[in-house]
Amino acid sequence: MNWLLLFVAGIAGGLTGSIAGLASVATYPALLAVGLPPVTANVTNTVALVFNGVGSILGSRPELKGQGRFLLRIAPLTLLGGAAGALLLLSTPAEGFEKVVPILLGGASLAIVLPHKPPAADDTSRRSRTVLILEGVAVFAIAVYGGYFGAAAGVLLLALFLRMRHATLAHANASKNVLLGLSNGVAAVIFAAVAPVQWGAVAALGAGCLLGSRLGPVVVRHAPTTPLRLLIGAAGLALAIALAIDAY
Repeated sequence: MNWLLLFVAGIAGGLTGSIAGLASVATYPALLAVGLPPVTANVTNTVALVFNGVGSILGSRPELKGQGRFLLRIAPLTLLGGAAGALLLLSTPAEGFEKVVPILLGGASLAIVLPHKPPAADDTSRRSRTVLILEGVAVFAIAVYGGYFGAAAGVLLLALFLRMRHATLAHANASKNVLLGLSNGVAAVIFAAVAPVQWGAVAALGAGCLLGSRLGPVVVRHAPTTPLRLLIGAAGLALAIALAIDAY
């Protein structure tokens, strides 16, 4: 097994994952390239991306200040969704989301690219109960997908927070990093217990993810917002097109 390839892929995945939620675009193909079968690669990838969550959350600490109330409210739905997605993967064919994911990803990428309202104060008392319920349902659904396969789940969360919470890119990215880390983490615990995880690959890939993901939030914090937002949206659209070609 090519440990150096996995380590480099982990750095790329950690960096892109903590910036745009596209970690699996780099890490999953690398696992396939070293000879792992698809299901084994998928569960190994999920476990390795726990390190991506750790690094990205550590890097996002300045933007997480003031978001504790929201994250505590939404965390149980995220954990439940991640567990449901992991169990779904272990009990159903891996092709379940193939046709719908390109549509969701394309829509989310457009939502990131299109201009949105200026940031508003994070005061949930001013948001209607209907909006809060819709937000919770959307986060749960994305967490299910994140636990099931997860490629570009972060793009979906990023688009959701930019639109529904009117957050800045850096603050939306920080929220995304925490919730994606929770969803991925609970799925990883299930996979570690009952699935064919390749632990050597986890070590090499995870080490790279930890390094790359620690740097990603720093990039988001200091990079010009509009060009970075356009770059994230363009990358998501390119992935959506590639997935659609494979699915249809």
